[in-house]
Amino acid sequence: MKKTTLGNKNYFAPNPVVLVGVNIQGKPNYLNVTYTGIANRTPAMIFIALNKLHYSTSGVREDKAFSINIPSAEMLTETDYCGCVSGKDVDKANLFHTFYGLARNIPMIEECPLNIECEVVQELDLEGSNVLFIGKVLESYTEEKYLADGLPDIKKINPILFSINDTNYYSIGNNIGKAWDFGKNCARIDNRKRSVVSVP
Repeated sequence: MKKTTLGNKNYFAPNPVVLVGVNIQGKPNYLNVTYTGIANRTPAMIFIALNKLHYSTSGVREDKAFSINIPSAEMLTETDYCGCVSGKDVDKANLFHTFYGLARNIPMIEECPLNIECEVVQELDLEGSNVLFIGKVLESYTEEKYLADGLPDIKKINPILFSINDTNYYSIGNNIGKAWDFGKNCARIDNRKRSVVSVP
């Protein structure tokens, strides 16, 4: 099989779209962020990578805190807008109803199905344009309607996914298998013997 090289590009997709909430000089601000993910399971930690020049970057550094707000696909217009304009010029908090949880300096969005407040435990200045913040989860918030068996349900939340390859937004598809279970019946073909060998 001949592979084609694509160069030093981030063809890692899809990524979840979140609205990062910060306080800047005592006022809430929200930014559309797609460079985000799970950094640690226990204790729970989440990372975000922000451009060093972003207005929200100063807010994360100011309070050493941020929130992750997961919007539903129904919030696509407002979510995309939060990545089109700067909080320096526009009061984006007016788009939403802001609430506060355990920490009084971490704004969160009521309209988002899932909210996570984080305190910064590490900052890493990356080569290039971004700075990476790792946040320890203080608390998470949702509504009963987004739960199934006591856990957040991805279909009920209906999150937005971003493809950096074509710069388009997508919604989730169908459940295709249970993690750490679906692969237990895996078999591989041993090309040398042309026989099927079960993987324990």
